Amino acid sequence: MRYKNVCIESLGYTLPDEVVTTAEIERRLEPLYTRLRLPEGRLELMTGIRERRFWQPGTLPSDKSIESGEKAIRAAGIDRAHIGALIHASVCRDHLEPATACRVHHALELLPECMIYDVSNACLGVLNGIVQIANMIELGQIRAGLVVGTEGSRQLVETTINALNRDTTLTRQQLKLAVASLTIGSASCGVLLTDRELSQTDNRLLVATARANTAHHRLCHSGHDEAVADGMQPLMTTDSERLMQEGIATGVDTFTAFLAECGWSPASLERTFC
Repeated sequence: MRYKNVCIESLGYTLPDEVVTTAEIERRLEPLYTRLRLPEGRLELMTGIRERRFWQPGTLPSDKSIESGEKAIRAAGIDRAHIGALIHASVCRDHLEPATACRVHHALELLPECMIYDVSNACLGVLNGIVQIANMIELGQIRAGLVVGTEGSRQLVETTINALNRDTTLTRQQLKLAVASLTIGSASCGVLLTDRELSQTDNRLLVATARANTAHHRLCHSGHDEAVADGMQPLMTTDSERLMQEGIATGVDTFTAFLAECGWSPASLERTFC
């Protein structure tokens, strides 16, 4: 997917104030650590993660998506009337219905003509939203579009801690499936895209490449809890080692295809991030 008329105009983000250390989580797992004779510091040693952040209890995803979206709009300095699409693109949502984008759209005072909907695709939702907005701009359907998303990790981490301490049959091997659930954090972002005529930065989006390796879809999956927002009591199992291996392999294939599509060489890249 190549673009001639799309710019990533501005970013906005919001972070929680509450910092939760890995050491604190290990202290709460003391019954499990004692039973399995696990050394303190094991979780941080395995993952390299020292801390993560939590929203205050009762925080809705839309609360922070509104903040991040407002920051992105103000940073771009454009008239809200130009925003023709709003996508809320996180796993976390206020409710199953209506779309969380509804409340964000209302709070940001966007026009009734602005298309709104939710996209949820694990950690790729915001990137999917960016591509969808870029496609609309490239086709001339809209002048500008906003992607927002807010993830909250408190419920998953706390539910996982309680489940691990409660299950006295759990083995060290089984514990590995819960490690990823103890590492995640919370954050919110907004990404505003415009056409080149409207842009004041000319910070262009040139190419997007996508690949799906769905043979490994069972490596990470949640439980059956269908509640959302602060009412969630989710559990998730993740084969972290296999997921990392297969994710890297898929990433290599995708990056190779990306370079071929845009005509760049690895040596020409000054910055990359994953």
